[in-house]
Amino acid sequence: MKRQLLSGPYLIWMGLFTVIPLVIVLYYAFTDSLTGSFTLKNIASLGTYLPIFLRSVWLSLLSALICLVVGYPVAWTIAQAKPGHQRFFYLLVMLPMCISFLLRTLAWVSLLEDTGIINRLLGSIGIGPLKLMRNNGAVILGMVYNYLPYMIMPLYTVIMKIDPRLIEAAQDLGCDSAQVFRKVTLPLSLPGIVSGLTMVFVPAVSTFYISQKLGGTGSTLIGDVIESQFKAAYNPNLGAALSLALMVLVLICVAVMNRFTGDDESVATL
Repeated sequence: MKRQLLSGPYLIWMGLFTVIPLVIVLYYAFTDSLTGSFTLKNIASLGTYLPIFLRSVWLSLLSALICLVVGYPVAWTIAQAKPGHQRFFYLLVMLPMCISFLLRTLAWVSLLEDTGIINRLLGSIGIGPLKLMRNNGAVILGMVYNYLPYMIMPLYTVIMKIDPRLIEAAQDLGCDSAQVFRKVTLPLSLPGIVSGLTMVFVPAVSTFYISQKLGGTGSTLIGDVIESQFKAAYNPNLGAALSLALMVLVLICVAVMNRFTGDDESVATL
C-alpha cells in the first residue's frame, strides 16, 4: 500500500503532462478544424509531407552516426583516464549544455554566414566567400554540435562498466588491439551505442530551430512544418496529425534500434 502511495505523484505527473496532452493531440488529429466533427482528412494529408519526413529521418540518422564516430573515441578516452581527469573531461563535455540551445545555434550562424568569421578569415587569404550555410551540411553540423553530448554520456557510462579483466583475458589469448575491440569492447558497449543513437536521433528528427537558422528552403524538416501549422498557417488539426505521425515514426525507429540490444545480458555474461 505504501509503495502505491509513493507512486501517486509520478502517476499524477504522467497523467497531467503525458496522457492528457496525447489525448488532446489525438482529438485534434481526427477532427475537422471548422466543424469539430470526426474526419480522416488530416491523416490523409500526411502523404503530401512524405519527402520532408524522409529528409528529417535521413539527416537525423546521419547526424546520429557522425556523433557515434566522433563520440565513441571521446567516451573511450575519458573512461581510460584517471578518476580526477575523468571528472574534468566529463565537465568539458557537459559545459556547452549549460549554455542556451538558441545561443549555441546562433553562434554557428555568426561563424558560417556569408559575412561571418570563417568567410572573413578565408577572404583575407583570397578564398571565398563559401556557401557554408543554407544547406543540409550546415543542418547536420548544428545537430552534431548540439547533440554530441547525448552520445558521449551513455557511451562513457557503459564503457566504464566493462570489466578490464575481460580485455586482459582476450589479450592473453592472443588477440591484438583490433580483435579486442571487435570481439570484446564493441559488443559490450552496444547498449551505450544504441542508447546514444536513440538520444541523438529523437531530438534531431523533431528539431526545427537548427534547420531554420542554418538550413535553407531545401533543408526544411518536419519540425518546421509542424511549427508553421501552429503559428503561420494556424491549422492545429493538421499540425496535430503531423505530430502524431512523427511520434509513431520515432517509436518505430526506437523499437528497431532496441532490437539490437535484445541479447545484451547474454553477451555481458560471456
